[in-house]
Amino acid sequence: MPEKKHPSIFSPLMMILIIVTAVFGAIIGMQLITTLGISANTSIIGAIFVMIIARIPLKQFISFKSVHKQNLVQTSISAATFGAASSLMLPIGIPFVMGLPDLVLPLLIGVSLAMIVDALLLYKFFDSKIFPAKETWPPGIATAEAIKAGDEGGKRAKVLGAGIIIGILGSIAKIPMSAFGVAFIGNIWALSMFGIGLLVSGYSTALFGIDIEALYIPHGFMIGAGIVALIQVLFLILRKNKLTDKVDKEPAFTRSEKDISQGFGYGSLAYLGISLLLALITGIYTEMSVGMLIGFLLFAMLAAFVHELIVGISAMHAGWFPAFAVALITLVIGILIGFPKEALAILVGYSASTGVAFADMGYDMKTGYILRGNGKDPAFEKEGRKQQLYAALFAFVITVTVVFLSYQSYFDNGLVAPVNYVYAATIESGVSTDIAKHLIIWAIPGALIQFIGGPKRQMGVLLSTGLLLVNPIAGWAVLAGIAIRLIINKWNNNQDHPLMIIMAAGFIAGDAIYSFFSSVFKLGKS
Repeated sequence: MPEKKHPSIFSPLMMILIIVTAVFGAIIGMQLITTLGISANTSIIGAIFVMIIARIPLKQFISFKSVHKQNLVQTSISAATFGAASSLMLPIGIPFVMGLPDLVLPLLIGVSLAMIVDALLLYKFFDSKIFPAKETWPPGIATAEAIKAGDEGGKRAKVLGAGIIIGILGSIAKIPMSAFGVAFIGNIWALSMFGIGLLVSGYSTALFGIDIEALYIPHGFMIGAGIVALIQVLFLILRKNKLTDKVDKEPAFTRSEKDISQGFGYGSLAYLGISLLLALITGIYTEMSVGMLIGFLLFAMLAAFVHELIVGISAMHAGWFPAFAVALITLVIGILIGFPKEALAILVGYSASTGVAFADMGYDMKTGYILRGNGKDPAFEKEGRKQQLYAALFAFVITVTVVFLSYQSYFDNGLVAPVNYVYAATIESGVSTDIAKHLIIWAIPGALIQFIGGPKRQMGVLLSTGLLLVNPIAGWAVLAGIAIRLIINKWNNNQDHPLMIIMAAGFIAGDAIYSFFSSVFKLGKS
């Protein structure tokens, strides 16, 4: 029977489970980002853990058969893993490798606040016309289908199970099954551009004798596409929402234009405040004139917001996002502006910390949205989202504590995210005027493609995402999946078959499970 009242995180056993899973998720996140340079999706692992707990024949544990309780626990472990890895450990490693240890703790304070703002903004924007709940958010669908299969069993469970097995076997064979699975779920236009971008980035040197990375072509594309995407978002906010349900005449989204405007307003103030706090507690304001300081504050605020939107859009459509690469773009622009070295270290760390928690929260909200009936009961849906936010924020508090207590031991052993050395080398070497010229030239086609595709297809942003992620095998996987999907749709009256979506969710889940356990195994060996 459906639950009439959404479970709360504020029960003793739920709080204990969230603490345990959040600590575990934070430790795993820190280990993976500093040793392998990646962060794993632990949502499904958290869901499986709670399913096992629910099988313990005690009254307190049996209550965790509730899919909504499982959703809360998987939200907390996922938030802790991504938060510890990408929002905290990665940014604070940048000043460390640059020989600026005095900036590490102040930056940890700033990025911790930015991570929380990230989650709050996603909560404010989720199921609005810029980030609709009905959009793909692929890992969210995969986790939801896994939880539903465990709850309902039957044909759904068999199809999902088959998909998980295929996903694991494909991952063992080095096939990026997440990319393959996403092709059956997301927007075909956006994913086609994503796949093309992956292929171009992988084969440009071999086929055309051009190193697109050296010419900063992907970065220029993303700058142009990102600017147009931001303008499109602003137009969406200003344009009156005319999308209504034809039957009930109810709004198509649970978040109104007012919610979006408030999110942008409060978010801008929050990011500006964090930028100011970072400038003050790190002392970088002493390295800059008043005009340069004002420019730094405004640019840091804008960079954080744009980074968040680009990462969120990519995550929503493709399930992949170029967070590290977009932060590098921010850094390159910062160097061109002329900010001093210390300010650049803070700037790129701050920028890199935003977006990841936003995207991960979107995945978890999508999972909850599906489990709660795809918005059929608005009151229940809103209460569920609120509880998910509480679970994530509680996990963040635990994550910040774990990182604070342990980051020094990691640094003492030379353990930092590998990408930190890329950021540090870029800051030390500087950027030439030729690079600025390349960025401007290649921003033009990126902007044009994004404009032609429009805000719903996000073709420019997804093409740029593919160009920034050097993974040609994933490109083949995406395009092969799209081709198979089109063939199946032709047999099914040009519609996506429900079992195809469940199978695709299995591919993504299998890839996540294999990625997690293989990463943990590598950590164990090391």
